[in-house]
Amino acid sequence: MIVRSFKDIEGTDRHVRAASGTWESKRIVLAQERVGFSLHETILYAGTETSMWYANHIEAVVCVEGAAELTDHETGRTHTITPGTMYLLDGHERHTLRVKEDFRCICVFNPPVTGREDHDENGVYPLLTEPEEV
Repeated sequence: MIVRSFKDIEGTDRHVRAASGTWESKRIVLAQERVGFSLHETILYAGTETSMWYANHIEAVVCVEGAAELTDHETGRTHTITPGTMYLLDGHERHTLRVKEDFRCICVFNPPVTGREDHDENGVYPLLTEPEEV
């Protein structure tokens, strides 16, 4: 059993800040736990815009605080995301999040991330893995 709080993660290597400066993420469950998913609390900052494409991952996001506009580049549709709203990128959709108020969300990734990922020039997280245990 693992018991861990987001507060425990502050200031550790699991507290990741994007090179773009648009978000930070506390990664409470990572690939090294070997449970088949990763779990994060992510904050995207008001007034920022982040374009993403999880070509290698499925992501579910639940907004718990703030507001953002989500644009699906596959369909052109735009959605308002507020507390209690979930979106699931089950088709590896290219998307942009335009943050109206600091946007705090809980994210689940499959396959799990390692904690070392950051978006590349296409908004993609590379598919990184942990070494096999012997």
